[in-house]
Amino acid sequence: MKRHAINKPWEAYLFLLPWLIGLLCFTVIPMVLSLYFSFTRYDMAKSPVWIGLGNYVAMAKDPRVLKSIKVTATYVFLGIPFQLAFALLLAVVLKKPRFGVRFYRTVYYLPSLFGGSVAVALLWRQVFNKEGIINRLLALVSIQGKNWIATPDTALYTLILLSVWQFGASMVIFLGGLQQISQDIYEAAAIDGASKFRAFFTITLPLLTPMVFFNLVMTVINAFQAFTPSYIISGGTGSPVDSTLFYTLYLYINGFKQFKMGYASAMAWVLLAIIGLITALMFGAAKKWVYYDD
Repeated sequence: MKRHAINKPWEAYLFLLPWLIGLLCFTVIPMVLSLYFSFTRYDMAKSPVWIGLGNYVAMAKDPRVLKSIKVTATYVFLGIPFQLAFALLLAVVLKKPRFGVRFYRTVYYLPSLFGGSVAVALLWRQVFNKEGIINRLLALVSIQGKNWIATPDTALYTLILLSVWQFGASMVIFLGGLQQISQDIYEAAAIDGASKFRAFFTITLPLLTPMVFFNLVMTVINAFQAFTPSYIISGGTGSPVDSTLFYTLYLYINGFKQFKMGYASAMAWVLLAIIGLITALMFGAAKKWVYYDD
């Protein structure tokens, strides 16, 4: 049987063939073409014209590119800490078996399934507009609200709140990590006089660092690719005053509204480089603080 399996590897490749075709057609070939287009002037109506690094030089001089990078960086580095902290807090609360805990785990996970959808973005816009629920609640205590999504100083923060609300996937991973920590460790710490607060920071958090690192990497990558909330809430323009102009939204504007496909391809590769660099830095830093159980 072993000789038969070794002599017929084509059967395994036959089962892998649909996935390999999809990878080639929908990932590898489009990536190679977009890399080529990034060095061209291409508007989809005419053949690409080679301009070398022209698109990348134009990006460095484009103030909206720099603005979109600033907006995206603010969204990522403000939203992710709150999202992970909130997910960890709820995971700790929902760790112990109690009546209805499975129901609450499901309820808290649901926002991750719908958080990036168009429907939720539309709902979010209704919550924070001039006549939304937030202003109605503020009116109950005699506070005059404003149109939060139409004010440059607050529009981005409504999107950050939306990202924090999508904590369910991280919470589930934290729950899995918490359930792998032996209760004997906590009992030994309690005998030594450690409080629950101290046990969290000296036992729970260090042992959870692999899950923290995994969630951090995944949320950073997903946050840099965020598009739907900005597109729906700003009407596809990044308004007001480009305060919600995500990098991906500006890429979309260039590629699919102004048909500057070469410029949009260059933006896409710069985004890939940024994500790759930040991910590499996180992996380098992880060697010093991530706990490895040998």
